[in-house]
Amino acid sequence: MSTVDLETRLRTAIRAVPDFPKPGILFRDITPVMEDPVLSNAVLDGLIIGLKGQRIDAIAGIESRGFLFGMPLAMRLGVPFITVRKKGKLPWKTVAYKYDLEYGSAEIEMHTGVVQPGMRVLVHDDLLATGGTAAAAAELVRMQGGTVAGFNFLIELSFLNGAQRLVPYGADIIRLVTY
Repeated sequence: MSTVDLETRLRTAIRAVPDFPKPGILFRDITPVMEDPVLSNAVLDGLIIGLKGQRIDAIAGIESRGFLFGMPLAMRLGVPFITVRKKGKLPWKTVAYKYDLEYGSAEIEMHTGVVQPGMRVLVHDDLLATGGTAAAAAELVRMQGGTVAGFNFLIELSFLNGAQRLVPYGADIIRLVTY
């Protein structure tokens, strides 16, 4: 399937849900994509195409929707999958990074020792909005001596300028569909 065909199929499958989770938000629901195994496999193929020729040593998937395609992506690439979770959700020793949101702050963490110095880690999530969580995940990778090999997302909400926030990491940003 070509990237144009994949984008068209994703635009058809991704459901726009107005006023969720609160009034004024147009939520992009990827559950119809996951209900279609052929389209889900095409998504994995599309995410991999942009990685050709790159060395990827691990995938860091951001809780929770970043786990949905991040783990199968890691399996396809034959690399470890690293979970990036909200503070207090991981059972072992962790490294944490606190970052600002539009209203308030958040903190995410990953287990210590999962990123070895020099590892090239791809940061994956379903959606790139403001870029804050993806940038925080990139900081966790850096804090452990790794390099951000790139970012990949199913969806980018370009009007929120999240890609700009990721520019300092000097890594490619792959997105399959942009709104």
